[in-house]
Amino acid sequence: MISGNTTLIAHIGYPTFAFKAPLIYNPWFEKNDIDAVVMPMGVKPDDYREMFPLLFRMSNIRGALVTMPHKVATCALADELTPTATIAGASNAVLVREDGSLLADQFDGAGFVRGVERKGFTLAGKRVLVVGNGGVGSPIAASLAAAGVGAMGLFDPNAAASEGLAGRLAEHYPELRLSTGSKDPDGYDLVVNATPLGMKDGDPLPMDVDRIAPTTFVGEVVMKQTITPFLAAAQAKGCPIQVGSDMLYEMIPAYLEFFGFGTATPDELRAVSQIKS
Repeated sequence: MISGNTTLIAHIGYPTFAFKAPLIYNPWFEKNDIDAVVMPMGVKPDDYREMFPLLFRMSNIRGALVTMPHKVATCALADELTPTATIAGASNAVLVREDGSLLADQFDGAGFVRGVERKGFTLAGKRVLVVGNGGVGSPIAASLAAAGVGAMGLFDPNAAASEGLAGRLAEHYPELRLSTGSKDPDGYDLVVNATPLGMKDGDPLPMDVDRIAPTTFVGEVVMKQTITPFLAAAQAKGCPIQVGSDMLYEMIPAYLEFFGFGTATPDELRAVSQIKS
């Protein structure tokens, strides 16, 4: 039963967004006897700036999960941004700190990185390629940089997106070797498809799989289908892979830690999840 003492995590999005987070978090809270709840809140973009400060005046709120289309606007409303949120230019989590100030962070990339590392792939010093440098690719690039990769290639059909991301990365990680303008995967230890390609049958592949070495780790962000044509082609070459849905279940432990609820393994979260597979 929810009471005035129940810790609230707001899940803020536009009404058309599918609010899946409560179907994972709330069963996990219940199983672990944690008096907390994730509450969906549909907010129109025109109302978001006015609603945001009022939300955090509630006495029992710990923070918020932020979904589209509010991730970019949140950066301008929080008191402080982590380097990852700054580089990404968007935030999907806000924490109310003890002094009442609001810290914004970005965990899309953390979910991807945790999944790769859990599969035994060491990122320190590696060469990585991120194809797609927008709302998903930017936080992945930021988290890969934080994990200590040695070199990073960035490619986006919008060259300005790649150049802007490279500039932000260089400001925070001056030792990172950066290049832009090419999606040739040859010579990379890890390649990431952070584009929507693969969501529809007949989509072209995001990069030339023939140029990917069998030892290269291949990551995907598309969640609509588990094995996209891109991952299937990589698997056929013998490449280790990460599917898009792994990012979701690896991201949630990072959120739990951010909000001070301890942590969980992806297997523990999948075991209680009420999301229909």
